[in-house]
Amino acid sequence: VVCISVEMVVISLLSFLLHLFDSSLFYSSLVWLVVYFVDVFKKPTLGMVDGGSNIVEANWESVSSILQMSGMIAGSALCQTFHTREGCLKAACNLVQCGITNMCVIGGDGSLTGANLFRKEWSGLPEELAKNGHIEKEAVQRYAYLNVVGMVGSIDNDFCAQSHQRTFFLEVLGQHCGYLALVSVLACGADWVFLPESPPEEGWEEQMCVKLSKNRARKKRLNIIIVAEGAIDTQNKPITSEKIKELDTCMTILGHVILASRMGAEVVIALGNHAVRLPLMECVQMTQDVQKAMDERRFQDAVRLQGKSFVGNLNTYKRLAIKLPDDQIPKTNCNVAVINVGPPAAGMNAAVRSAVRVGIAHGHRMLAIYDGFDGFAKGQIKEIGWTDVGGWTGQGGSILGTKRILPGKYLEEITTQMRMHSINALLIIDGFEAYLGLLELSAAWEKHEEFCVPMVMVPTTVSNNMPGSDFSIGADTALNTITDTCDRIKQSASGTKSHVFIIETMGGYCGYLANMGGLAAGAHAAYIFKEPFNIRDLQSNVEHLTEKMKTTIQRGLVLRNESCSENYTTDFIYQLYSEEGVFGCRKNVLGHMQQGGAPSPFDRNFGTKISARTVEWITTKLKEAWGRGKKFTTDDSVCVLGISKRNIIFQPVAELKKETDFEHRIPKEQGWLKLRPLMKILAKYKASYDVSDLGQLEHVQPWSV
Repeated sequence: VVCISVEMVVISLLSFLLHLFDSSLFYSSLVWLVVYFVDVFKKPTLGMVDGGSNIVEANWESVSSILQMSGMIAGSALCQTFHTREGCLKAACNLVQCGITNMCVIGGDGSLTGANLFRKEWSGLPEELAKNGHIEKEAVQRYAYLNVVGMVGSIDNDFCAQSHQRTFFLEVLGQHCGYLALVSVLACGADWVFLPESPPEEGWEEQMCVKLSKNRARKKRLNIIIVAEGAIDTQNKPITSEKIKELDTCMTILGHVILASRMGAEVVIALGNHAVRLPLMECVQMTQDVQKAMDERRFQDAVRLQGKSFVGNLNTYKRLAIKLPDDQIPKTNCNVAVINVGPPAAGMNAAVRSAVRVGIAHGHRMLAIYDGFDGFAKGQIKEIGWTDVGGWTGQGGSILGTKRILPGKYLEEITTQMRMHSINALLIIDGFEAYLGLLELSAAWEKHEEFCVPMVMVPTTVSNNMPGSDFSIGADTALNTITDTCDRIKQSASGTKSHVFIIETMGGYCGYLANMGGLAAGAHAAYIFKEPFNIRDLQSNVEHLTEKMKTTIQRGLVLRNESCSENYTTDFIYQLYSEEGVFGCRKNVLGHMQQGGAPSPFDRNFGTKISARTVEWITTKLKEAWGRGKKFTTDDSVCVLGISKRNIIFQPVAELKKETDFEHRIPKEQGWLKLRPLMKILAKYKASYDVSDLGQLEHVQPWSV
């Protein structure tokens, strides 16, 4: 279950449900919706218990223009009265009077637990209300059931922290769950983390001081130690920042300053993980089981109960942050080279850092290749060590350097370098050029046996156009930049009325950035190559936006992928909207700023974890050949590591060829296209969305009104 932004939930949920009601997919004489928040801010308003003006009918206009707003428009409360029978009766009475039998609860453990208890109590509430004369007797049967859907809206699962200079202790939220602290340590390359589920071994104080002393001796400028607020030792005694502040440190407590992730990141996360439905109490029970295990000092069980992702994060952290002494690492005598190829993308350096450190932990000798295949051919190769990649996680661009040049014309020179440096495996971190480069290298097996080694690629490109993976490192940072820029552009005209902004995004023929950026920023249309459109569609969009300008909005947003049409250029669309609409128009070409600067927390974590997985794969392959002189000439030894639905899988590049549109440099099938109907629905277009299976969407005509 992915924690998602509260405001995104509000606008998406209400707009989507209202669309379904308008489409007559649901029939009801009176439709009300209550969105119930608890456990976040201590306000006097008690929502369901107080009733009255706290429960209002939601319509399309009431959720317009709130997408980029922070906080919670619907409000929130910590309501003790709700935990009493009297409070439950008041809340039930208010819901019955409003005709509500379905409730969406957005919140954390307390919210969802309270909602489930309320549901359990419900069976007797209508009857008691009728007995006391608060509702009609005939209403008891009509409101015999309360349907509850829980959506996780807790910052304890979606924040990554970073700081700089000297040694910092950062205390983050997470009283019973160390997720925030754990992903933070991966995102910022921290040196130490304290978690409720995984207490440090006895003598941790001395071990930590020794490590910090070694870092200072190596003149490392930055040391970061992250403490979850619920961190404990093996005796269940709290470990707080106060307890360790006697160290020569600068202490920062983040606490409730933590903000929700940007909308673009949330859309990406939802796409990358694929939302799933689980019984509410099954999720709540798992959370309670974790706490019980910690109380009983069964810390291994607590970690396991947090799920595979948490276990994977913890193992990755241990690999990256804790370097064993050299005499404790069995040497493999294998040389693994790392190279960047193609345009730079945020998260590349985090991926390189992870690969280097995990490789060293496995006993490999790690080699860095500078300036892509061009540098490879020229011998720009040197060994790279553990400390050499310190601080790389938060750096944008490519520290190794990168070029778009493919290896085809340098095969002889690269072969020589492979032989001179005894390279046993090759890791390529980049986008479509890396994919093409892998194909060229594997095609040269017969002539050059030096290429008969495991070779794998980690997709890293802002365009998100890689075959074999639904998502690429760097796309989240680009999406955040686009969303933030769109918000700023719209706000620049906050003092004026009736303005439409035409924004051109990057991506080549892949419309991922335009579509997902439009979904995140609340665009009214997004034009992409994979969904052809004509002048009639454009005219229809202008008319549709004109009508919305008259009633609900003052500023419109239209996104256009740079290669969506050869003839309907950004200038053409701008001139059409300017001429035919009743509003002013402005256009912006975002250009290379979309590549972003520092990588987003998501890209840091994604790059770190997927690159670590890649080195594990390389190590497994190399073990198969130890002592046998095996040459790797099968398709499964040259792969792309990517995400397919909820799975991380290695796919041979030879098999991916048939799934690739080489002319347009995109996969023939792209999973994110399934979200096109949802974007149209939120923009108040008529579109069909098959809710029986969230992974299957019906065909939609281009921006039909």
